[in-house]
Order: sequence, then structure tokens, then C-alpha cells
Amino acid sequence: MEDEPHTNHKDGIAKPRLRDRIRRFFLGIDAFVDTALWKSGAAVRRIVEGYDAFLRRFRAKGIWRVLSELSSDGLTFGLIGFFVVLAFAQPAFEATRYSDWKTTDDFAVTFLDRFGKEIGRRGIVLNDSVPLEEIPDSLVKATLATEDRRFFFHFGIDFLGTFRAMVENARAGGVVQGGSTLTQQLAKNLFLTNERSLSRKIKEAYLALWLEANLSKQEILKLYLDRAYMGGGVFGVTAAAEFYFNKNVRELTLAESAMLAGLYKAPTKYAPHINLPAARARANEVLTNMVQAELLTEGQVIGARRNPALAVDRSQEQLPEYFLDWALDEVKKLARRYPALARDRIVTVRTTLDPALQRQADLAVETILRENGKLRDVDEAALVSMVPDGAVVAMVGGRSYGQSQFNRAVNALRQPGSSFKPFVYMTAFMNGYSSESIVPDRPIYIGNWTPRNYNRSYRGPVSLRLALTKSINTIPIRLSQAFGREKIIETAYTMGITHELENSLSLPIGSSEVSVIDMASSYSTFANGGLKATSYAILEVKNSDGKVLYRREQEEPAPKRVLPEDKVHEMNDILVNVVEAGTARRARIDGVVAAGKTGTTNAYRDAWFVGYTGNFTTAVWIGNDDFTSTRRVTGGSLPAMTWQKYMAFAHNGIELARMPGVDAENLPRLARAQTKKLADSTSSAPQPRVLKRRTQQLLLQIGKDLRQLLEASNTRADLDRAPASADFAAAQ
Repeated sequence: MEDEPHTNHKDGIAKPRLRDRIRRFFLGIDAFVDTALWKSGAAVRRIVEGYDAFLRRFRAKGIWRVLSELSSDGLTFGLIGFFVVLAFAQPAFEATRYSDWKTTDDFAVTFLDRFGKEIGRRGIVLNDSVPLEEIPDSLVKATLATEDRRFFFHFGIDFLGTFRAMVENARAGGVVQGGSTLTQQLAKNLFLTNERSLSRKIKEAYLALWLEANLSKQEILKLYLDRAYMGGGVFGVTAAAEFYFNKNVRELTLAESAMLAGLYKAPTKYAPHINLPAARARANEVLTNMVQAELLTEGQVIGARRNPALAVDRSQEQLPEYFLDWALDEVKKLARRYPALARDRIVTVRTTLDPALQRQADLAVETILRENGKLRDVDEAALVSMVPDGAVVAMVGGRSYGQSQFNRAVNALRQPGSSFKPFVYMTAFMNGYSSESIVPDRPIYIGNWTPRNYNRSYRGPVSLRLALTKSINTIPIRLSQAFGREKIIETAYTMGITHELENSLSLPIGSSEVSVIDMASSYSTFANGGLKATSYAILEVKNSDGKVLYRREQEEPAPKRVLPEDKVHEMNDILVNVVEAGTARRARIDGVVAAGKTGTTNAYRDAWFVGYTGNFTTAVWIGNDDFTSTRRVTGGSLPAMTWQKYMAFAHNGIELARMPGVDAENLPRLARAQTKKLADSTSSAPQPRVLKRRTQQLLLQIGKDLRQLLEASNTRADLDRAPASADFAAAQ
């Protein structure tokens, strides 16, 4: 039944009910929306048809259509890729969230050796002592002409410059020109590492955009000039001017500015204190760049070409560069623990380095490699020497710091081979075994793996003493099967290994990679009787006012015992036997009790000797950076020879400390050497050699004849000068 119209009784006019009015209202809205949508659709259709009709006039055909399609798809995928790589770059932006990102971890450090003599400097301090306006115009122009000519015209990424670099590199068949802008280089210096990877380039590009959005061009340029590594362990043009020319940066000439600008590309290759001719040739290229960029004319640079810069002669300075790099990292670690050190960033640091031992370490490494490198197909080496408490006295991170700044002593991870076995045997000693325990040396099969001994033979039942002395492979594998590899890993970590060890079947025979410095620290636990020996470089830190900010003997706790003393004595007795009668006989030092272990990896890629006395622990690695095989270099050959050459010098003229648990009198060779040394030292005069009887008789006869001739000669002379002789006698 339909609703009846409502009648107003006052005027008699019928009006629709309220429900009808509401219904009509919504119907009106619905009609409006429908009409609007229809009209909008019609308008869009007309626009599309018009756009289509317009494009038909420019319909691409043939190659042009292919190019247009590719461009369209490229734009689409490019936008997708932009957001994908942006997601990958997000971790790099974490560093920008700190309010002090410009100065994080920046120090100006003067390093002293253990005796208080300066040995080098590291680090930078960002300050306004030399504002951009006071840096010579010639240096700014040389920098821009060489590193980024379009610096003031791009927004952080120079696509035109990148394309030009790609063309030049393709034309030359190699990398001859870089495509990174000055802003990108600054982003890398501030937030990233020198890792060569696609992910780093992605992060670098986005951080460059971020820098451009947050800093002015002048601020970016100033930061770059302060941050760039300039070789010789110095950062920034201010420090470089003082290091290379003994000048304030404000006083640089055009020739000197060109030489500094040439360092950005390869600071060690073109460092004038290493290779002055190469530095001058590179400076000449910089001058050419300035002319080509129309920043100077040829007439303006001709004087600098004819009178190239003369750098300060530092050829006689042998700075412990690898040690200084590591020591700077140690200063930064201390700053994170001690707020006072973090606030004072201009500091003087007294280190543990012994300059005489450092020179001998460099000499030992270079001598052995020079004499044997080509013959044995080996190029590189690393050495770390420390006293038994962990104080590093010498460090060689590679053959030449000028050629490579990568510190192989600290940052390289290589397989230790059999030099890892003491961790296994120490674990065995702490789990019920002793040096006289008998374990069978015979083939062992674990799945498809069958470890074999170096000489491919087996000895049958052997003691652990003999097994470690002769470096038998099957024994540590059997031991690991008995008590588990997890305990071996725990022992290694406890003794000083800091990098993660891979829990593999071959772990007991040294397949998991370690660093040279960690091996030296771990073996120092044997040398000091079982105490933890964490490596360290810093003895004392003072600020620019001379206030002590850190002193190790006050700040650091006493070392903790990590190994049972009696088990360490047992291990030392065996490792001394390795040097005396085992695989490390080339490491023996006359009159000195030495212990250690050799290590050689598969295909002769890595060769080690890690050894110690009561005074020092030294680890030596020899191999190639590219992991290629050497020509049968074993741990008992070149590494042991290098170790011996260095350690013999280190023990010359010092009081010998006793090795825990080892009695030198029970070692026949050492007892004889010490007896002879004592006899030599107590003798006040050289002892005459005993001659054969026939030789003695001959010499006596010669002497008799000479006396007769002398007497006859004197008689004739006396007769000739008798009066004068008489007068002389009377006068006396």
C-alpha cells in the first residue's frame, strides 16, 4: 500500500511526507554523480582520442620505433631500479643521523715510540684555522681541474662526466679516467670504505645527493680539501703542505699546488718523498688540466713547468707505517671507552713500538723475500712481534707500504695450517690427555674425507709429544672426534683468536682463517705461562695541554689466567722440541730457548711460523695476495728463517727470560751453547790458538835467525857511532 500524501489542515494543501523528500535528495545526488562520471569519461575519451590522433602524425617507423620503445621501457625500468637501489642504499644513511657526522673518529695524533721519541703522525682535525678563502687559488683550481671540472654545475652526480670517462676508458682499453665527482669522493671518505663493489658505488651516489642537499658547494669543497688522503700518513692539504714542503698551506706556489693536487688519484704512487720524478710528472699533468679547463693559460703555467716543486727529503725516514695505521685504530677504540679521550682530539700517544726491532723486522722480511722471492714464487709477508703480555714492539704489514697500504698483519685472514694444532693439543690436555698419551696414527675416514699426513706415511701408535713435534695430521683429527671441535674453538677464542672460526671437519689441521696478530697473541699465552695476552699498542695518551687522558698501567686490569699453568708447561716442553728436533730447526737461536710451530696449507698457498721465547712472541706469514701457490714454501723454510733472523737480533745483548716450564740445562744443544757463551764472556783476553808442533818449530827457527841478524846489525852500528853513544850514555 502506497503512502498517502500528507494534508496540511491549516491551508488545505497536500505536501509530500519527510521520507519522500529524503529519497528525492539521494536520488539527486546519485544522478549528479552518474552525470559527472559520464561527462568525465567522455572528456577523457576525447582527450585520449585527440592525443592518439596527434601522435599519429608522428608515428615512428623502423629504427625510430625501436628506439622509442626502448626509451619508454628504459624509463619505466629505470624508475623501478631507482627505488630498488635506494632501498639497498638505506644502511649508508645511518651514519648521517649523528649530529657530529663531520667529526666522528677524527683525531690529530702524534705517535711516540716506547722511549718517547716521535715516530710519526696520523689523523686530521676539521677546524676553521685555514678557511677556504685563505687556501691558495692555485690549489683550488688545480683540485677542480683534476678531480671535478663541473663541480659547480652538477648536483652530486655528473652524468656527462661519467659518460665521458666511460668513453675514454673504452678507448684506452682500461681505467684511465674516473667518473666519480668530488662530492662522491667526499661521501666515500666520510661514510664508506675503499671497497670495490657495486653496493658501495650505489651508497656513494645516494650519499652524494644527500650531501648536495644538506651542504653548500663551498662547504663540500672545504671538507674535501680537509679529508682527502695525501700519502705519507697525512690527511688534508694543510697537513700535506707541512709534510711535503714544510710550509703553511697559505704559502704554496703554483708548482707545489699542482703536486699536491696530483696526489688525489694515487697518493702513495705519486708521493714526492717516495718517487719525486713520478710526482713531478703527475704535477705536469695537473698543470695541463688547468690549461684545458681554461682556469689558467699556458703562459701562466710555464714557470711552474720549468721550476717544478722540490719536496722535503724524507728518504732516510723509515716510518712504521703499518703500525701507525693500526695504532690510530686503537686510539679510536679507546676513545669509545673513555669520554675524556673522545673530547680531546689533538693528542700525543706513547706506543709500545721499539724502533730498533721494527727496523730489524723490516730488514728480515725484505732480505728473505729479495733472496728467495722469485725462486720460490712468493711476493708478500707479514710479521707481528710482541712481548708476552701483548705489547706489540714491531709490525710488518707487507713488503712495501708505498705499493700497498693493506695491513696483512692485522686485516688479512689466511689459513694457519699446522700452526693451529697447539689449540687442539691444549684442548686435549685440558680434557684428560697428556703429552705421553698414545693415539694411533693410521688412516681415518670421515664420510668421503680422508686426511693424510704430509709424507703420506703412518707411524702407528705415537705419543702426543711426537705427534705434535712431527706435525702428524691424523692425530688432531682423532682428538677432535674424541672431545668435539666446539671445545677446540672455545680454547682458540679464550687464548686470543678474535675472528669467527668455521666449525668444519678440517678445522683441527688449520683450515679456518685467522690473522697474524691473533696468532701472536694466542701463542703469547704459552710464553707467559697461561695468562691472556691481548695485543695492544698504546701505553699513554696526553692531550695538547700535556694532561694524561689514559695510562694503560692504571686503566687496564691485570691479565686473567685462561690456561692451567701445568698444561702450559707441558705444551712449552713439546713446542721447544719442535724447534730442537722437529719441523722448525731453522728457527733455532744459539743460547736461547725457543718454541713454536710451523704451518703449511694446501698447495703451498700459506706458510707460517709462530714462535716464542721468554722475552718475545713473533708470528710470521709468507704467501701471495692473490692466493696463488708458492713453489713449495713450507713453514719450516722461509717463515722460520725470517723469524730466526729477526729474533736472533732481538735477543742480542738482553737478559734472557726463562720460558715457563722449560729447563735449558736439560737441552744439550742449548747447554753447550750457554757454557761456551759463559766461557767467552768471562775470558779477559783472547785465547791463543794451539799450533801444530811442526809450525811451532818453524816459527822458533825463524825467530832465532832474526835475533842473530839483529844482533849483528846492532854491533856494526855501535862501532860506527861509538863516540856519540858514549856521550849519550854519560848524559843519561
